[in-house]
Amino acid sequence: METEFSIQQVAERTGLSIDTLRYYERIGLLEPVRRASSGHRRYMQKDIDWIGLVINLRETGMPLAQIHHFAELRRQGETTATERLRILEQHQYALSQQMQRLEQHMTALQHKIAHKKAFLAQRDALPHSTSASEPSE
Repeated sequence: METEFSIQQVAERTGLSIDTLRYYERIGLLEPVRRASSGHRRYMQKDIDWIGLVINLRETGMPLAQIHHFAELRRQGETTATERLRILEQHQYALSQQMQRLEQHMTALQHKIAHKKAFLAQRDALPHSTSASEPSE
């Protein structure tokens, strides 16, 4: 028999709160979770694996609405595999573009920091009676 996990165990394994797990199920990001006779949720490893993908997609900035659409397609089965691949590829491309922009911003920031450090080093090397003015930003 496959191991079942309580909502508390899944929260601990995934880092999501119990409330978030319930919310994701309520809005359809997660398939309805099996319930024990007591009514408590019983997650399977496949549920945890899917939650891991949802977390990954969220952490890469994919909107919940897009993840929800992806989840709906997933539930429809293999006939939607091509469309799901397209969604992932589009998201990968968007991330790549965002990373390039971030790299450009990082380079500009590094130049500004180096400029500030050079100015401060020059200023601190001058006798106190002389005042250096910092170039404009």
